[in-house]
Amino acid sequence: MSALPASSARAAAAAVSADVVIVGAGLAGLTAARDLVAAGRSVIVLEARERPGGRVYGLPLGDGTTSEGGAEFIGPTQDRIAALTKDMGVETFATYNTGKNVYYRNGKRSLYATDGILGSVPPDWGVVDLQLALVSLGNMAKEIPVGEPWKAPKAEEWDSQTFYTWSRSNSLSSGARFLMDAFISSTLSVRSRDVSLLYVLNYIASAGNESNPGNVDRLINTKNGAQETRFVGGSEQVPIRLAAKLGDRVRYNAPVRSIVTSGNGVTVTADGVTVAAKRVIVAMSPAVAGQIDFTPTLPASRLQLMQRYPMGSIAKFVAVYDTPFWRADGLTGQSVADSGAIDATFDNSPADGSRGILMGFINQTNIRRLDAASPEQVKAAGMESFVKLFGDKAKNPVRTAMQRWDNETWSGGGPTGIAPPGVLTDFGAALRTPCGLVHWAGTETSGFWTGYMDGAVRSGERVAKEVAAVL
Repeated sequence: MSALPASSARAAAAAVSADVVIVGAGLAGLTAARDLVAAGRSVIVLEARERPGGRVYGLPLGDGTTSEGGAEFIGPTQDRIAALTKDMGVETFATYNTGKNVYYRNGKRSLYATDGILGSVPPDWGVVDLQLALVSLGNMAKEIPVGEPWKAPKAEEWDSQTFYTWSRSNSLSSGARFLMDAFISSTLSVRSRDVSLLYVLNYIASAGNESNPGNVDRLINTKNGAQETRFVGGSEQVPIRLAAKLGDRVRYNAPVRSIVTSGNGVTVTADGVTVAAKRVIVAMSPAVAGQIDFTPTLPASRLQLMQRYPMGSIAKFVAVYDTPFWRADGLTGQSVADSGAIDATFDNSPADGSRGILMGFINQTNIRRLDAASPEQVKAAGMESFVKLFGDKAKNPVRTAMQRWDNETWSGGGPTGIAPPGVLTDFGAALRTPCGLVHWAGTETSGFWTGYMDGAVRSGERVAKEVAAVL
């Protein structure tokens, strides 16, 4: 018997119903489901992958263990992911931050103290120039209404230029410009020419909570910053445990193909299942949400937003060693570099330090240059960077692994969606505004900690209240 065509197979899918159907079992979708269930609503979560977590992922290392292949850190003011972590019984530990960091620029390797690159360093690093620019950024970010940057008094002016344009107009030294570019690459995985200044200011303003305004230091620092803490067993333990509590409400291998609104309900068709519901929550990045067929079509502002809100380009490359040898050399495992495949690194070793794991970000242009490279060539490029940054002891890992997000079907990049110039002022309000019976979640929609796990959890909590209020 021949196989049914895809359209016929979908028509023959199992039909179920619920009060709310949620598209995406990342932290946003799972949190929304948890809260709606607690409010007495029936929920079905449809997930395209065979696992929960979305951009939170345990990368298999080939020996039965994993390392964080996606989001992995939390820090001060990230209250909602911290509360969820506690609720799920997942323990945390401090990111290794003892020793000095590596600074590699113009073919020269230098070291600097963990209390920040703004300490006592050579003049050619442009730190004075950088400090002045960061103060300006901080002052500008104070004018951003958190989560609504398009309402800032100078929104039009700031959204009409890239961060590259602003940084070149507000710094003179090549050292300061390099570090500002590194800030954008390491946090957003795009080049500074790709992202709106208004978006960056909102990103800074979002790095706080209701009691603590966002600031640059909290974004970029390890101690007292967004990289301060890790999860015992990996960050993926949080969504895995949350999904387990939701049980068979979560359906895997069920990519959503269409959402049809008719009368007072919606019909969501995914591979293997069709769900009739009163409301639908789409909990994913705007770019990936744009792959779904909506009937009737969405408002033009939402359609345009989904076309104009791309993901960054990023891969995580890890090398596993018998020991974290860099610690004995007085290094944290953290670095920043101006050349090579990897432009930033962290110590990803387990809490007990029983083995060493170096993690490197291959960001923006660097990962796209490897589009046609073989796995062996990508590994060679990553290892060349590790050796350059940490010496010959890095040459012989026990094994390596990589998670590339920019060609991963259900993410299309990472760590988050970004806005080029002109997008936030014209289309930003469509990030959260419901379209009839269709509601939106995902870290990109969060006011605080947009782009982070905390932002994803906040968005799930927000949209659950929004939907519960109208049911």
